[in-house]
Amino acid sequence: MERAAVIYFVRHAKAGERRLWEGGDVDRPLSKTGWKQSTAVARRLVKKDITALYASPYIRCMQTLEPLGGLTGLKVQADRRLFEGEPFEPVLDLLNEVEDGAVLCSHGDIIPEVITALVRRGMEVETPADWSKASVWVLRRKGSRITKGKVWPAPKLAVKSTKK
Repeated sequence: MERAAVIYFVRHAKAGERRLWEGGDVDRPLSKTGWKQSTAVARRLVKKDITALYASPYIRCMQTLEPLGGLTGLKVQADRRLFEGEPFEPVLDLLNEVEDGAVLCSHGDIIPEVITALVRRGMEVETPADWSKASVWVLRRKGSRITKGKVWPAPKLAVKSTKK
């Protein structure tokens, strides 16, 4: 029996607040919580057979995959098809082009559109949808067709207690 290939599709981790950021949105970095989320995602994904890292050129997407790059020795490659506000169809092409074990990081508008398009093309979703920051869609493909998808919710971060 042929083993299905897996691709991981990550929503970027939490960034600083858009309304408080004075620079261009492309340059808005991860928050402290976002760095913790990206580290937790990296710890989970490093246990998998990761082969390549692709991210939207937005700083927060690149930074989301940096801890995984550090653990695997892989360079995060910017791909404009994963840009916020762009059409989803080029991302479907990218999913067909990437190697098995690739990790892609994009935005909260692109990921739901891509997942919805994959469902229309016959992908079976095995878990309730989750679009939260630092969630990871695990996509299984056979040949050029993505057949199954499930989502890992965003990592649960330890909360420091204020009680003494």
